[in-house]
Amino acid sequence: MSNYTAPTAPTTSPAAPVATGSLRHAQGPPYLPQTAQLGGVPTVGLDVPISAVLLVLFAAGAATNMTIFQFNRRHNYKFLFSGLLFGFCMARIVALAMRMVWAGRPRDINVAMASQIFTAAGVLLLFVTNLVFAQRMVRAYHPFFSWQRGVTLLFAGLYASVAAVLVMVTSVAVRSFFTLDPATRRTDRAVQLFSAAYLTAMAFLPVPLVALAAVLPRRTRIDKFGEGHFSTKLALLTFTATLLAAGAVFRAATAYAPRPLGDPAWFQSKACYYCFNFVIELVVVYTYALSRFDRRFHVPDGSSAPGHYSCVEFGPDAAAALALALAYASPSSSSSSSSSSSSQAAGVDADGFDKHSATYVYSKRSSAWSAQSRRSARSGGGVAGDAGASAAAEAHSETCSISRDADMAWMARAMRELYDEDETGQLPGPGSAHG
Repeated sequence: MSNYTAPTAPTTSPAAPVATGSLRHAQGPPYLPQTAQLGGVPTVGLDVPISAVLLVLFAAGAATNMTIFQFNRRHNYKFLFSGLLFGFCMARIVALAMRMVWAGRPRDINVAMASQIFTAAGVLLLFVTNLVFAQRMVRAYHPFFSWQRGVTLLFAGLYASVAAVLVMVTSVAVRSFFTLDPATRRTDRAVQLFSAAYLTAMAFLPVPLVALAAVLPRRTRIDKFGEGHFSTKLALLTFTATLLAAGAVFRAATAYAPRPLGDPAWFQSKACYYCFNFVIELVVVYTYALSRFDRRFHVPDGSSAPGHYSCVEFGPDAAAALALALAYASPSSSSSSSSSSSSQAAGVDADGFDKHSATYVYSKRSSAWSAQSRRSARSGGGVAGDAGASAAAEAHSETCSISRDADMAWMARAMRELYDEDETGQLPGPGSAHG
């Protein structure tokens, strides 16, 4: 009996891909990355449970921030950053959900691409939040410097640059999945490295900004805002910015140290991926929510000049400064105020003060504002309280509006004149006003 067997015909169909930890795939587009990625390819047994737990925590953070935002909105208390953190938590929920889908479909490059883009882009919302808080701190420490138009435009440029970097990162990340051209890939990598370094700087920038603002000599007292000690605000901002900067430094370092696709380094492990991305961000979100950052970092709506944060005087020169401010507003008012004794008698209050004098106008309005502000702080500032507190909040808002419109706009110009043009302390008379 013969042992001969006929040879099998060769097949032209490709062999089934081997299930490995890497996503080597020659077909496309989209194409797989050529280097090892942070966190690697997710698996059902390990990544899905971790992602599910983190997703629940971010969902709780989103619910907490939205609850605070809606509660404040119903009490006419405007603080948009609670809504911004809600949006950040929702973006993280989408990123984690995409990673779980990727774990179930490890060869779906479109899902992998969406997961990586959502993971990289969401943290920019926290960078912008801390940068805005840093700007408020700088304005509180040095109001007449940091409210200048040049400084305001500088911060606006920083916000615009973060948005531009987001567009750059997203565009090159998508394009890198759809090209194999070496020159294009080198260009995309250069943009990614620059973006990683720039965002690291943006994440850490609030720390030196508030540190310099706190140690540099001040010419006025702090224009305080929100509730709580100012040192607590400084500590909160420094802590969260340092955490976010640590995550940004880690991501930038991994981008500058690529490894082959089949030989990832220890810093590209799943533990590093989840800790330096999602865990750090969870700490920041819950730190802000539990510390009630909506009260601590709140500023009056419409603040646009020195003194609008606290609506109080800037020391013993305040009355003299307002006298100069009144000269700006109505240069001829001083000559008409001393026309006749009968009109002066009609303008004297029960305490014997001239109602038309600058000192009277300033002291009465600012003291009324200060009293309303203290009562509002004790009752929750419109965030918590009964119907009486709500009525007090309305009166508080009306008083603040009067104070800003009638006093603080003059105050800003007057203090600039006082500190910038007359360092001797001798104020120019009403007739020398520049109005």
